[in-house]
Parts: sequence; C-alpha cells; structure tokens
Amino acid sequence: MRAITRKAAVITLSHNASEFYKDQIKALFGDLVSISSYSVLDGSVKRLDKADVFVVTTDAFESINEYEKSIPLDIPKVELNVEFTKKNIETLMSLPKGTCAYFVNLSETMVRECIARLSQLGVNHINFIPCFPGTALTKKCDIAVTVGESRYVPEDVANVIDLGHRVPDSNTIVEIALRLKLDYLLERESFKEYFNSIASSNYSFNQLFGRSLNMESQFEILMEIIDDGIIGVNENNVVFACNSKAVEITGISKEQAIDKPADLYFTFLPFAECRHTRKKINNKLIKFKGIDINVTVAPVVRRNEYIGAFAIIQRFTEEESKQHSLRIQLLNKGHKAKYTFNDIIGESEAIKKACAIAKKMAGNNSTVLITGESGTGKELFAHAIHNESNRSSYPFIAINCAAMPDNLLESELFGYEEGSFTGAKKGGKLGLFEFAHKGTIFLDEVEGMSPALQIKLLRVIQEGEIMRVGGDRIISIDVRIIAASNVSLESLVSEGTFRSDLYYRINTLPIEIPPLRERGEDIMLLFENIKNKLGGRFILSPEVKNAFMSHYWKGNVRELNNYVEYLTYLDKEYIDYESLPPSFHKVLSDLKTIHDNNDLDVNLLKKLAGNKLDDYFFVLEMLYEGYIKQKNLGRLSIAEKAQASGHYLTQQEVRSILYDLNNLGLIKMSHGRGGSKINERGIKAYNSLKL
Repeated sequence: MRAITRKAAVITLSHNASEFYKDQIKALFGDLVSISSYSVLDGSVKRLDKADVFVVTTDAFESINEYEKSIPLDIPKVELNVEFTKKNIETLMSLPKGTCAYFVNLSETMVRECIARLSQLGVNHINFIPCFPGTALTKKCDIAVTVGESRYVPEDVANVIDLGHRVPDSNTIVEIALRLKLDYLLERESFKEYFNSIASSNYSFNQLFGRSLNMESQFEILMEIIDDGIIGVNENNVVFACNSKAVEITGISKEQAIDKPADLYFTFLPFAECRHTRKKINNKLIKFKGIDINVTVAPVVRRNEYIGAFAIIQRFTEEESKQHSLRIQLLNKGHKAKYTFNDIIGESEAIKKACAIAKKMAGNNSTVLITGESGTGKELFAHAIHNESNRSSYPFIAINCAAMPDNLLESELFGYEEGSFTGAKKGGKLGLFEFAHKGTIFLDEVEGMSPALQIKLLRVIQEGEIMRVGGDRIISIDVRIIAASNVSLESLVSEGTFRSDLYYRINTLPIEIPPLRERGEDIMLLFENIKNKLGGRFILSPEVKNAFMSHYWKGNVRELNNYVEYLTYLDKEYIDYESLPPSFHKVLSDLKTIHDNNDLDVNLLKKLAGNKLDDYFFVLEMLYEGYIKQKNLGRLSIAEKAQASGHYLTQQEVRSILYDLNNLGLIKMSHGRGGSKINERGIKAYNSLKL
C-alpha cells in the first residue's frame, strides 16, 4: 500500500521564481509531497487548487488585503524566506577588494535587501551599485552580480555573475516539514546536506534547531540501534514511532504507519488489550505474512493515566540466531572448524574413498563415527564434515573424552546450575552441548566416557535434550554429534565396557580412516607438504625414501610430522640414512641382531604383517617361484599375478610389502626395473610360513 501524498502550493511574484522554489522543495521531499506553483504576475494565483500548506514569498503580494483575498484562511501557511548559499559567498569572496559591481534585481527594495544580507554574511569588500528596471546609473562598472535576473543587466556589461535564485532557508524547510507532519525526514542525510549548504549567520536558530533535533533524535537513535522492531502508539492508538527494523519485519513503511491509527496496518498487535488491561503482554507468538513473530507490548502509564504503548517485535528465527551469537560470546573461544576436505592431502585410493564417503555423510544430520589408528587424522575429517554440512555457520566444538576426569567431563558437556557442587561458579555454567546448538560437537576418544555418561549421551542422541548438573529442567538442543575412537568399540561392547545401544546409535554413519602405511605414495606427498610448511630445504637420499615408504608408521601422520620436524631442525641439505632419528636405527639394530644370530624370527614378520600376512606370504611365494625360475620379479608382474589368483593387490600395496621384506632382510630390492629377488633367509621364512 502506497503512502498518502501531501500537497503543497508555492506562491511567488514571478513565474520563474515559483518554478524554481517548487523544484527546490520537490528535490528534498520527493514523492511524499505533490507541489504546485503559482505566480501573481501571470495571474495563475487566482486559480489555486486545494493544498495542505501554502508556501508564500514576502514579495508576492503588495498588501495584506490581496494576500487574504487570494489564499484560503483555514489552510496552514509558511512564509518562504530565501538565503544565499555558501557557494554564492565563495564566488563573491574571490573578487578583488574594491571591485565595482552592479547588483541587479527586480526592484530597488529587493536589490537593497540582497546587498544588506550579503554584508551580514561578510561580503563587504565589493562596491555594489544598485541596478533595477528604471534606475539611472551614474557610475560605470564592468561587472554585474544578479540572483537569476540577468535579463535586467545593462547590455554594455560583459562580465555577469549570475548567482541564481536564492534558496529557501532552514526556517522555511523546517516549517514545511512540520506543517506536513514529515518532520522525521529532517534527520535524513539529504536534509542535513541542504542545511549545511546554506550560508546562514542565524546562530540562534541553528543552536535552537540543533538542540531540538538532538533531543528529538535521541529517541530515534535509541530506536534504530535496537535489534528488535519497535512500534509506538499514543493514548489514541495513533502510531508516532516506527523504527527501521519494524519496517523490515512488517513491510510497512514509516510514511504509511506514522500518524495513522494502529488498527489500520498493525491489526496483529494487541494494543487494544494492553490499553484495556494496562499490563505488559510478554512473548506472544503470532504469525504475520507466514512468518512467526515474537511480540511483547508494554503500556506507558503516567500518574495512573494510560498515555500509550510500545510493541517490540522480532522474527522467531532471529531470536534463535541471537542466542547462538550470545553463546559464542559467552564461550569466549573461536569454536569454528578450521579444515575442509581440501586440507586432506592424498591421492591414494584408500584416502579418496574415505573422503568420498565423508562428503556424502556431511549432508546428513545423523551421528557419525570415525574410527582409525591414532594420528590418522580423525579430527581433520570431523572439521571437514562440519564445514561441508549445512551447519557450517554454527559452532564446531571438539573435546577429548579421555582427557579429563568423569565428573569434570560431565560438567563441561552438560553445564551445571549454581551451587550444584563445591567450587561451582556463581550463576552456573552453560555446557558445551548448549554452546554447540545448531552446530556440531566432536567427541574424540568417546570410549573414555564412563557408563553413566554414556547413558546421558544416549539421551542427547535419542531425544535432543539435556539437563544441567544439579538442574531440574529439560533443555532442548539441536546438535550433530561426530564421535571418534582409535580402538574397536565393537570389542569394547563384547567386553561390556561400552553400551551396545549407544554403540549402534553413534555407528549410524561409520567412516574408517586408513593408516598411513596403507596409503602408498601419500607418504611422500604428506612429507613434502609438512616440509614446506616448516620451511625445510633438504632433500632425501633414495635409501631414506625407501625407509620412509617401508616404515610401519605406528603413529601415522603425527609420527611423520615429528620426523619431518626433526630433519628440518638438523639444518642439513642432504639427508642420508644415518641422519634419520634413533627410532629408525633401533629397528635396524633389532633386525641386524636377528640376522647376525642367523635366527629369522618369523614372529616379527607376522607382527609386521598383521592381518595381511597372507598377502606377505603370497609375495614371498611369487619371489620364491621366480628364484626357482632364475627370474627377478617387479611389483607390476606380482600385482598381475595377485589379481589372477584372487588376491587383488595393487602395485602400491605390493611395493609396501616389498619394502617391508627388504628391511627384514628377506629379499633384495633392485632400483629401476631390476625387480626383486628372494634370498636364503627369505626362503627359510617362506618355508616356515608354508608349514
């Protein structure tokens, strides 16, 4: 619905002046005011239309009788006073002192009034000679100054400075705004710029007007800085205040609302009930234009008299968002997920498969269980899943369940009420589940929870509810849980140390992160990435690369990071095998001892191979057959034989096994295309395993 347009009429002596002032006023008030212009000289003033206010110049009518005959008595009137602009004054001040100039206007009165006003504004260095129609000029000047009346400038004057019509002064604009009940516009930037452009020495008006605006605008400023929508009505239920937030929520403009009965546009607000009861109406949820809005209406009562009310409105979703922001501030920590899937380095099929599964799971709100050995990057995956989900703009909170005592973990996760235990903070404390509302909480080493906490976690997953320690009320939360463990939870369920119902709840979307030793070339990719981050400038010898590729990596990426950091701080350009950390040499020493004793410990091979002993045996078997046929085998031919026999080993997996067997001293690896060859110790190991 469009706002009602006010009407104003401008009446001046000449037609040109009336059109000029009409345009000036129109430029300020825009479409809120419809303006007509009339002139006394052209007779159009005799055909006045209806208007809400008449704006009349002081020179329009020669007598009061003409004024009263021409303009209806019952319509508000504003005297149109004009003023020079600061730009006009700057132009005149640029003329040299003692300059002789005609001042040209319609009449002697208007000329002298202009000269006197310029003198008040500090223009005293020019010798103005009055010039108007019919005047006898007694002095010759080369310059003429006029205010839009250049047609009356003597023909022999070559240099004419036309300042243009003077503009309506501050008093006039303020009066028009007040008469039309548009005074709220005076705080707009366009009006401020206009007032600032006027060359006024009216100190008293400026001070009073400024003070008035300051006092009146304090209420406006307060209204605008509040995040909620505010609508104020007086004792007659007429709207006198409406802030920008209320306009945004309701779609009803200030121009439409102000000075109109509240029932016209705000029928959904219970102002009538508030006026009748004179009691505050708290948190009433209503639906307006399909949006849930929370409404509070407070009466204003003075000396037992109802003088109005204020309605505070806000979108229900905005209140939740505000609560979320406040939780983050209270937490005073940057709980945001730092990593995305782009931060997961690797080209191996194993890691690509894990990432693909995790990305699919990110779009779901179900609980995720990430399993994998220590150091494989479970938390990195948790960060990435959160950032890929529709919860990415909300908190991501990570906590290690095995890193703190049970009672402390409970208070951290669920919060507590004041006085719930010795040492509890005054006022209590919000728990991490509440802080993570709408977001994600990552529970690392979830197996570290006690049976009692497991029960509480199960309720969170099933019901979306928590209760603070020492509290007696249920708090609803919306949190996605990502759990992680580096042990087999299924075995813990069998042992009775982990609840089976909780296990099946958190195992809804399982992800297994592959260990580093199964990721082949990813080892060196990660190595180079870590080295670059640490600023390492060294290169590895082929022997060291082989050692890294065949290393067991019990600590996975975390162990690799430690080794790279160690090598970086050695400050060597070339890293040979002897430069590696003691842990590598300890493994080598153990192997040499075994070899020197001529006692190949098959158990060591079994321990190294783990549940992949069959694959190791298969590779030894292929190399043994190659030995019988006096033929060295490369990893490609072994991988092809594996596929043909149903083992399905990739080249990377074969390569990893060959490195392990080489380090154990069971085979001899050749560089390039020389292939690998089983030795005497390898044959003995093969025969032992064959039995």
